[in-house]
Amino acid sequence: MPKKSASAHWSGSIKEGQGTISTETGVLCDAPYGFKSRFEDGPGTNPEELIAAAHAGCYSMALSLELGNAGLTADSIDTSAVVTLDKDGDGFSITAVHLTCKAKVPGVEAAAFEKIAQATKLGCPVSKVLKATITLDASLES
Repeated sequence: MPKKSASAHWSGSIKEGQGTISTETGVLCDAPYGFKSRFEDGPGTNPEELIAAAHAGCYSMALSLELGNAGLTADSIDTSAVVTLDKDGDGFSITAVHLTCKAKVPGVEAAAFEKIAQATKLGCPVSKVLKATITLDASLES
């Protein structure tokens, strides 16, 4: 299986310093991040936002796979993720991720969809790497 990579550069102190994040594909290229974008309303991205994006994308793809394994194909899957960063002693920890998924899946019963959606929450590769509590609200749209 392929390995994917990203890199980060930081200079300066934690509060006044600044950094950039880049990805192997170039989708992010020297994207700015810093204390203000992480803990305040400053410009740029932050690690929690990137984890949220990765989790939402991974969950959507994994749900598509699991629906396919059940003989179903989604017209659309829209997932958002909210990552919670809490104070933890002298530092911080990502303590929770809440996923919200809305999907249009022709021919699926609500109970079957809920079972597949919840199983996917546990089986998604990004879910497996996180030790945070992961919750999910999944709904079918017509």
